[in-house]
Amino acid sequence: MKGFLANSTLRNGLIFAFLGVLVFSFTMPFTKIAVGGFNPYFLNMARAVIAGLAGIIILVAARVPMIKLHEVRGFLWPMAMNIFGWPIFITLALERTTSAHAAVIAAFMPIMTAFLAVISTHERVSRSFWLAASTGTAILVIFSLSRGGAEGGDLLADFFVICAVVSSSWGYVKGANLSRERPGWQVISWVVVLALPITAPLTAVLWFVGPNPLEATPVEWLALMGLAFGSMFFGFFAWYKGLAMLGTAYGSQVQQLQSLMTLGWSALLLGETVTLWTLIAALGVIASVLWAQRSRAKKT
Repeated sequence: MKGFLANSTLRNGLIFAFLGVLVFSFTMPFTKIAVGGFNPYFLNMARAVIAGLAGIIILVAARVPMIKLHEVRGFLWPMAMNIFGWPIFITLALERTTSAHAAVIAAFMPIMTAFLAVISTHERVSRSFWLAASTGTAILVIFSLSRGGAEGGDLLADFFVICAVVSSSWGYVKGANLSRERPGWQVISWVVVLALPITAPLTAVLWFVGPNPLEATPVEWLALMGLAFGSMFFGFFAWYKGLAMLGTAYGSQVQQLQSLMTLGWSALLLGETVTLWTLIAALGVIASVLWAQRSRAKKT
C-alpha cells in the first residue's frame, strides 16, 4: 500500500474518487426529503435542468469551445444512462419495493462498473482485484439483507433495479473514458447541457403533475438544490477525474463506501439508527477498497 500512496497520480485519484462518492452519498437522504414536496419524476428532471443551467454558466465563463458535431455522440451514453436511465429505473423500482430490498441488488454496482470497464476498454486488472471487489460486494449484500433486504421481493422491481445498476455503471464507464480526453468538469457540463432540450420540456410538463412545487417547504427546495448541484453536477467533477486517474475498474470500487456513508448522513439528517453491525460492515468495506487499490499497486 505504501507504493500506491507514493504514486501521486494514484493517491490523488483515490482522493477525487472518494470526494465524488462523498457527494453522491447525500443523494438518498436528500431525495427522501425532497419527495415530500415534489413528484419523483419532476424531481429527477428538475435537478438535471438546474445542473444544465449551471453547466452553461461554467462553460461560458471558462470560454470552453463548442464541441464538434462528431463529438456529441460520445456524450449521449452518459447522458442517457446517468440522467435518464438510473433515476427513472430506480424510481420505478422503489414504487414497487423497499429501498432495503433495492440496496441488495444495487450493491453490485461497483463490481458491475469494473466488469463493464474491463470488457469495453480492455482495462487490465488482477485476480486479487476481483477477489477484493467480490469481498466488498458480499459484505454489502449481507449487510443489506440484514436490514430487511430479503423482504419486498418483486420480479419486475428487481428487473428495474438491475436496469438502474447497469445504466449507472455504463454511464460511469463512458463518462470516465471522456474524462481522459478533457477535464471531468467539462464532461459533466456538456452532458447536462446537451440533455436540456429533453429535460427542460419534461420538467415544464411535470410541474403540473402531482404536488404543486410552489407548496414545497424551503427544506424540500434546499434538498432539490443539493441533488442538482451535488449528485447531478459537482459530484461528477471529482468522480470522473478520480476514475480517469485510477482507471475505471479500480476507481469504481471506492463507491462501495457510498451506501454506508449514506446511512451515516441518514442518521444525522433523518434520525435513523446506526448499529454496531453497520460500523463492522463499514470497516470491512473500507478494507476491501484498500485491498483493491493495493492489488493495483502491485501491478505498477
